[in-house]
Amino acid sequence: MSNLNIESGAIVLPFAATLHVRDHCLCLAAQRAARALARRFDDALRPHGLTNGQFSLLMALNRPEAVSMGPLAAFLAMDRTTLTAALKPLERQGLITISPDPNDRRGRKITLTSEGHARLIAALPVWQSTHAEIDARLTLSPADLRTGLRELV
Repeated sequence: MSNLNIESGAIVLPFAATLHVRDHCLCLAAQRAARALARRFDDALRPHGLTNGQFSLLMALNRPEAVSMGPLAAFLAMDRTTLTAALKPLERQGLITISPDPNDRRGRKITLTSEGHARLIAALPVWQSTHAEIDARLTLSPADLRTGLRELV
């Protein structure tokens, strides 16, 4: 496929290049799929007062001990600044607590509150049923898809 044509002295990228990228770009396909999935889970979780990102964040905090910002950001594949911004509304709602790390006063520990646990417990069946609907629509194995996505991370 020739990528460039010269017309009237100007270099023009043919529309065929756009179609090629549309049909072959993994990044574009992943972005489009992520947006569609996010909308679907946002709609499903809205009655529980959560977005899909908040659900994932709360689920990442569902652990026996408080977690520091660094490991939580790494688990969610987020930078610390984005994570800090995402934590603020959850803290305002009383779903999490952020406290100084007793071993490092510069660090912070994040904990799911009892209200956060309750919200997560209420939302989990909705997440499960939405996920089951999506898995049923896939023409390839959901396990293979998840494995492939994890390989990219």
